[in-house]
Amino acid sequence: MEAAWWEILLGGVAALLVILWFRPGIKAAIERSRTAKKDWPAALIPLALVVLFTILLTQLARG
Repeated sequence: MEAAWWEILLGGVAALLVILWFRPGIKAAIERSRTAKKDWPAALIPLALVVLFTILLTQLARG
């Protein structure tokens, strides 16, 4: 089922309006993130644990 050209155009206009509507909040969030303390271990350690746990589960499922 293909979308008509006016549906695609309407979707693009809606996306543009949403971006413009949230623009002040996005700019403020970017400024806060630039001045925030960088705490990479707080993000990378849980991510690494999830990856290791997934590898463990796949190895146990094969076994």
